Amino acid sequence: MAEVLVFVDHADGAVRKPTLELLTLARRLGEPVAVTVGAGAAGTAGVLAEHGAVKVLTHEAAEYADYLVVPKVDALQAAVAAVSPVAVLVSSSAEGKEIAARLALRIGSGVITDAVDVEAGEQGPVATQSVFAAGFTTKSRVSKGVAVITVKPNSAAVETAPAAGAVEELAVSFSAQATGTKVVARTPRESTGRPELTEAAVVVSGGRGVGGAESFAVIEALADSLGAAVGASRAAVDAGWYPHTAQVGQTGKSVSPQLYVATGISGAIQHRAGMQTSKTIVAINKDAEAPIFDLVDYGVVGDLFDVVPQLTEEIKTRKG
Repeated sequence: MAEVLVFVDHADGAVRKPTLELLTLARRLGEPVAVTVGAGAAGTAGVLAEHGAVKVLTHEAAEYADYLVVPKVDALQAAVAAVSPVAVLVSSSAEGKEIAARLALRIGSGVITDAVDVEAGEQGPVATQSVFAAGFTTKSRVSKGVAVITVKPNSAAVETAPAAGAVEELAVSFSAQATGTKVVARTPRESTGRPELTEAAVVVSGGRGVGGAESFAVIEALADSLGAAVGASRAAVDAGWYPHTAQVGQTGKSVSPQLYVATGISGAIQHRAGMQTSKTIVAINKDAEAPIFDLVDYGVVGDLFDVVPQLTEEIKTRKG
């Protein structure tokens, strides 16, 4: 059976959920071969095998932490040469998309970004994308070389499928460009205790209707009751009410959770472009004519400061 490379996203050996989703998708195309690099890479093998990796290619070197992107591209290029896969799957983070683009250029292949589904086709892997602010769904395939595809988080359910997970050391020769951009300092992100926005299964977002920075406490309380991440519209971010890292939309982050709750958000196309692929969408807005209601599965017309606290309390009651 054909092999499919999956590039592993991990932090010191802790595998992130989007990688496990990629392994699920890879099994549709062939036998998943995981490529895991950097500090703690060898420690990821057990989890990867549990989720379907028939083989785990590892390489640990200081370059992966000390320099940006290129060492990881070198490793993936070495893996492609060693395995001759039918496809390479990478998570659709900002770094992931840069790695995929650089790899495709090096190996003379096409690249498809931000796929929301991947399936086998007669002429190679077929990727489904949501394009033009989620106004259209397209199916595409790479017509030249090995298909390099980045996949949005939450595009597939994580499924366990125990496999051999044979660990092999990957031989990597770093290119001259690998040491071109050095990391000179790191500042740990302040932890909120909430899930990462792009990976969260549930997202609660606030917009202009929230009215101010202090009022986001209402949104955060609802999010915490659901175990959700907190997002914000561009209007709320531009007003300085919430950090830019939480912005959802065309100029912010793109999310695709199982549940998206929009509070005080009108539904401008800029925001819709970043969340329209969510599986279930709920909106709370006092304007019954707000464009967001054209998009939602469930809508509540009302003042968010009346509705959201009641919703939060009801969720806590049912959970407790």
